[in-house]
Amino acid sequence: MTPESLLYSWRSFGRPVISGKIRPSQTVPVLEFPASSAVLRRRKREWIIPPIRTPENYRGPFPNHIVQMVYSISGEGADLDPKGLFTINRNNGSLYVTSALDREAKDKYVLQAHAIAADGEDREDPVEIIVEVIDMNDNTPVFTQNPFLGTVPEASAIGFEFMTVTATDADDPNTDNADIRYSILSQSPQEPVPAMFTINPVTGVIRVNTAGLDREKHPEYTLKVAAGDMQGEGRVGTGTAVITVTDSNDKAPQFENTSNKVGAVVVKMPVTDGDEPQSPAWTAKFRIINGNSGGCFAVNTGPNKQEGIITTVKPLDFEQNSKCTLLVVAENDVPFVKPLTTSTTAVTVNVLDVNEAPVFDPEEQIISKPEDVAVGSELTVYTATDPDTARTQKVTYRVGSDPAGWVSVDGETGLVKVSSPMDRESPFVKDDIYKALILAMDDDPVPATGTGTLVIELKDVNDNAPTIEEREIRVCNKQSAPVLLSVTDEDGPVESFLFIVSLVHCCKGVGVFCCCFFVGTGIRLALKTALQQGDYSIDLRVYDNMTFYQDSTILASVCDCTGDKVRCPPQSLSPDLVYYCIAE
Repeated sequence: MTPESLLYSWRSFGRPVISGKIRPSQTVPVLEFPASSAVLRRRKREWIIPPIRTPENYRGPFPNHIVQMVYSISGEGADLDPKGLFTINRNNGSLYVTSALDREAKDKYVLQAHAIAADGEDREDPVEIIVEVIDMNDNTPVFTQNPFLGTVPEASAIGFEFMTVTATDADDPNTDNADIRYSILSQSPQEPVPAMFTINPVTGVIRVNTAGLDREKHPEYTLKVAAGDMQGEGRVGTGTAVITVTDSNDKAPQFENTSNKVGAVVVKMPVTDGDEPQSPAWTAKFRIINGNSGGCFAVNTGPNKQEGIITTVKPLDFEQNSKCTLLVVAENDVPFVKPLTTSTTAVTVNVLDVNEAPVFDPEEQIISKPEDVAVGSELTVYTATDPDTARTQKVTYRVGSDPAGWVSVDGETGLVKVSSPMDRESPFVKDDIYKALILAMDDDPVPATGTGTLVIELKDVNDNAPTIEEREIRVCNKQSAPVLLSVTDEDGPVESFLFIVSLVHCCKGVGVFCCCFFVGTGIRLALKTALQQGDYSIDLRVYDNMTFYQDSTILASVCDCTGDKVRCPPQSLSPDLVYYCIAE
């Protein structure tokens, strides 16, 4: 900043407040002081210049110098730190600033201005000058911490607020320079959807934006957040929010059937042998010679070589066989040198009955329904059986996982119905398939729960109108090439394969445009008659299978050129455009 950046001249003496930053090209403001009121009031003394004497009949030369007024300043920024920041022209009273000011370091300076009379003495009280520094947007918002750490339960509802990010701006808080707006720039991971969370732009509160949080699949999210001043249009600072997904009770407990576990030790059988210890004639080995028709058990030699250990090698089923009697023989690693009676033992294995979970048949039931099936309609009966035949237990049903909330199940019968409208175009549907988990629970004192998967194949129904993607086109007015407009339809190809288009809303320029359709592709729009250069509005109505339609307005810029090399001279465009509606 040059010394001329802040310059003031004095026309009379008073007590002014100087506010602002002045560019060198701006006119220097002159401080004016109001005339005194006729009403009597107590006020501070103003500067009074002592009488100046000069002889009469002085013959020149003229002008004749009679007195020298000298101006000076004191205070912070003058003779106090920071010294020399402000200076004054001793002859005419112009005030200067000598270097750039920083409002965030100091927003106000108080100076005293002095006028020294001809005798060199400052006889009057100095005049106070207050210099206020105007704020400029020279600071970027800074987040108060980085990263921000937050937690959210995986079963949180949409709209649940769970953490807040904050940023500060060193600029003047009473101006737009420090008016901050927040936004989310990115999310990692982007599963199951890229916008799992949203942020309040004013308060910085982050909330759940969609269902689908799953701690077991995605235990943590990282958001890159932004804070922009000038209500989001100015300087932008960035930060990070790390969100930990906490567990909710969304999984039923499952008992581990240790007695039915493969590899479980059933019994240990010690033996003795009179041969030399640790020799092959002393080391025992074991065989099951009877009672193991199902191959559920195995016997091995223990670490001490004098013990047989029976373990399970297949799951046991109490309902099929509640007791097994095994005949085990003990031998040595080497053959006997003479015929000996081998030692055998009978091992009775009692299979304990444990509560097993109900079993759905099939585990995954597939049904096919149109997507517009009415709410309350019956989808299927999906039931499970209890394998505990030795127990009398009742099985009840409930919905386990239903991401879109579309189904309900009768707790007594397992009848599944539609609870809310289904939509094949929903983000919860993948490849026309929607899955819901149905739970079956028995009423044992320690209940067990089985799970079945209901797979709903949603048949497409024409419930979406086609949309033209382009909204602006440019064509030449002579020998113009046709323009291909893309048409999209959220419905499947069966319902949106054939597009039919017509020009609507006739008002001017009848017949100058024509269009035709391509099956499953789009619309070809062509200029039939040469037009004057300008902008024209075209209303198109697009049907799918003559059922649903949507009107779209296309802005066509007609340029003075030939063929498909469209060139519109910039000088031909007027700020006051007249739009013409084109119809067939």
